[in-house]
Amino acid sequence: MKRSYVQTTRARSAELTGERILDAAHARFAVADYDDVTLDQVAADAGVTVQTVLRRFASKEGVVGALSDRIRAQVLAQRGEAPVGDLAGAVANLVEHYELEGGLVLHLLRQELRVPAYAEVTAGGRRLHADWCAQVFAPWLDGLGGADRRRRTAQVVAICDVHTWSLLRRQEGLSRRQTELAIGELLTGVLT
Repeated sequence: MKRSYVQTTRARSAELTGERILDAAHARFAVADYDDVTLDQVAADAGVTVQTVLRRFASKEGVVGALSDRIRAQVLAQRGEAPVGDLAGAVANLVEHYELEGGLVLHLLRQELRVPAYAEVTAGGRRLHADWCAQVFAPWLDGLGGADRRRRTAQVVAICDVHTWSLLRRQEGLSRRQTELAIGELLTGVLT
């Protein structure tokens, strides 16, 4: 019985070490350009050696991949709470997501053309976003077919894009509530 306890304790310790590494990586990658983040910095921030980071994730790209998986799971959980067919509820969910992760998303998008690891992340994010829009706004899209449905879906995806949120919230300085109202009004104009 003692051996099982030791293995469980070791497994939990390894899991916590991995989480610390990902937390440290998230903090670094969220504010610095990819090329400026080193595994030495991530390891030091996590309180481990670079060898531990490499043993766990194999490379810098491996750290980004694991971090992307973790954030994707969080995004899926949060965005999955959006009520289908409830425009105001869906917009509130969307804006909540951007308030939490919009800065990071924009940071990755600025670098995607020169950082292949980020290009994979942003491509996955685009698919997730398009799927979310098609699901949440299905009651307004289901009656359409062919080119009309494709165009309308593309309009919804564009209105709900992180760049739209950034323009309203950051560039124009709207409050969170006013940003929700503005996105809702844009959607209402397209969906009705």
